[in-house]
Amino acid sequence: MNESFTNMNAPPTPKDYNNLRLEGGISGKSQDAAAIGLKNSLFAVSIYDETILIGMGRVIGDGGAFFQIVDIVVKPSYQGRGLGKVIMKELTNYLDKNTYPGSYVSLIADDPANKLYEQFGFRYTYPRSHGMCKMY
Repeated sequence: MNESFTNMNAPPTPKDYNNLRLEGGISGKSQDAAAIGLKNSLFAVSIYDETILIGMGRVIGDGGAFFQIVDIVVKPSYQGRGLGKVIMKELTNYLDKNTYPGSYVSLIADDPANKLYEQFGFRYTYPRSHGMCKMY
C-alpha cells in the first residue's frame, strides 16, 4: 500500500461511508441506519488518502457463530492499486483470530469482486445452499 495512505481499524463517519458507497456503485443507506450499523461493527478497515476515505470493509455478526463481510468498496479512482486486497487481508486477519470452530463467515459476491474473495478462500455455496435477501 502507498505510504501516503492511512489504514485505520475503525469505521468511517456515516457521511463518508455513504459517499464512498455511492461513488463505488453500491447503494446508499439512511444516515440513521449508517450510524447504527457502523457503531455496531465487529471490526472495520477504513483507508484514507490524507482526509479522503478511499476504501473500506467491515465484519458484522454475533461475534461467535456467525460473521459477515460487508461494505467492501474502493473509490473508483483508486481501484487497481491492491487496496481491495489490503482490506480483505485485514478482515481475514481479524477473522483468523476471532472466530471459533464451526463459525460461519459469509459475504455476497458481485462480479468481478468474486475473484478477489476467492483468493481469500471463499467459495460459492450453490448448489448446497442459495444466498437470499429481502430489502426494505
